[in-house]
Parts: sequence; structure tokens; C-alpha cells
Amino acid sequence: MKNFFKLDKPTFSFEIFPPKGKGDLTQIFNTVDALASLDPDLISVTYGAGGSSRENTAEIASRIQRDYAIPALAHLTCIGSTRGEMRAILDTLRDKGIQNILAMRGDIVNEGTKDFAHASDLIKFIKENYGFRIFAACYPEKHIEAYSMEEDLKYLKAKCECGVDALISQLFFDNEHFYEFRDKARAMGITQRIEAGIMPITSPSQINKMVTMCGASVPAGVQKIIRAYGHNAMAMREAGTAYATAQIIDLLASGVDGIHLYTMNQPEIAKRICENIRGVLYSLRVKRG
Repeated sequence: MKNFFKLDKPTFSFEIFPPKGKGDLTQIFNTVDALASLDPDLISVTYGAGGSSRENTAEIASRIQRDYAIPALAHLTCIGSTRGEMRAILDTLRDKGIQNILAMRGDIVNEGTKDFAHASDLIKFIKENYGFRIFAACYPEKHIEAYSMEEDLKYLKAKCECGVDALISQLFFDNEHFYEFRDKARAMGITQRIEAGIMPITSPSQINKMVTMCGASVPAGVQKIIRAYGHNAMAMREAGTAYATAQIIDLLASGVDGIHLYTMNQPEIAKRICENIRGVLYSLRVKRG
């Protein structure tokens, strides 16, 4: 199995999400089958809020590593959990052979923070008690709750100093936001690998949902695409795939550490993008290797 942290840059990884509750996992492994054929460097598995898919995250991540020999990244949120509950979850992940965790706070819920108020609290806890590699989230246009980018970067640096091994960015549609963020992060002494998070646009409703959730801005070029093709599902998917491909090619040409593709469990789109960039990615890996 690949060691993600020893791979030549740039890396290429995917994100998938489990079915809600304890639903049948057949479809998600059909998705994994398709994505695995694209030879990703890592596949991350999200962690459902409020227990909606938590039971499946460890199982799916474990099987990705065991059956496909692809490094898996298990998402883990801490808000609302006690130290005892978190230890039980981490024990399960460790026992299933998971080596990488994306440590996040999660959405604030009415039940209160209990023992973990911030992602940094979870990162410290993991570092003190376990041997996982820790990924953390970063926000090219700042966290939606942050007062300013400067404040957000200050908290990001503190989080990284707690023991973060790599960063994955929230989605963005304007590469200039990512470059500005990366430059400021490096200037502050943040040295961890920063994977650029890219989500292909597939529908106007998807854009509206994601912008509301994470605060990403929608540049004029994306608004033009939505106006021109938003009424036609097939045209929208093709235009969105082309836009994501252009983003990725520009990022790779600008020396990005890696690309993390938010697949939304649509492997056919991931396949199209991989076909579009295969030569570019191979050329850069050979050059940098």
C-alpha cells in the first residue's frame, strides 16, 4: 500500500461519503470500485453529523485499505463528544487498521461542546494517546465563523502546532484565493502539505448549498456557466467538469502540493477529470520526482 507522505508531489485524492444510518454499503463500494481504478493516492471517507453515518466510516475506510491497498483517511468530528466516547471511536479506528484521520470540530449542536470545543483539542488528544497521521481542514477564503483571514490563519497555525501532518482545503472556485491563502500560510511558518480541495459544479442547487455551508465565493465565470447551462443537467455537468479541469491544470502548473477532489459519490465525473489531466499529472510527477 502507498505511503501518502512519501509520495512524490503532486498527489491526487478523492473524497466520498457513506450512506446515512446503517444502510446497505453495496452502492458505496461500487463507487469505490470505480474510483480505485483511477489509482488515487488516498480516499477520504466523511463522518456523518449526529450519528447519521458514523457507524460506516470506519468500516468503509478499513475495507478501502484492506481490499484495494489504497490509503484511507477517516473523517472524525469531536463536538459534543466526551473524552471517553472519543477514545472508544479512536480505538475502533485503530483496531480496524486506519492510519490517517481528518480531525475536525464539526457543526455546533445544542448538546454543547462537552470535552472538545475546537479541532485543536481533538488533535492534541490524538497526538497524546495515539499514533495516527493527522490531517486538518483549512479555508482559502477563511472559515465562515472567523472575523478575518488574519484571525483564521492565526488559529490555523496554532492548530498545526498541535500536531497536524497535512492540510486539506475547503472547496473554492477562484484559484487566486487559494494562492493568496497559501502564500500567507507559508509566510506565517505553516509548513504542512496543503491539498487543494476541488468540487466539480454539477447543478445550481449544489452551488447554492455549498456556498451557504462553507462561505465560498462564486466568481463571475461560474455565474456565467450557471446562467448559460443551469437549466440543462447534462450541459451543466459537462461545463462544471471542464471548469474543474481548468482549475486543476492551473493549480498543478502553479506547484500545488496535491489535489483533493470532492467527488460527491459521482465517479464518472472523477473519471472524466482524471482522463483530462492524466498527461499533465504524469509529466509533473516525472519532473519533480
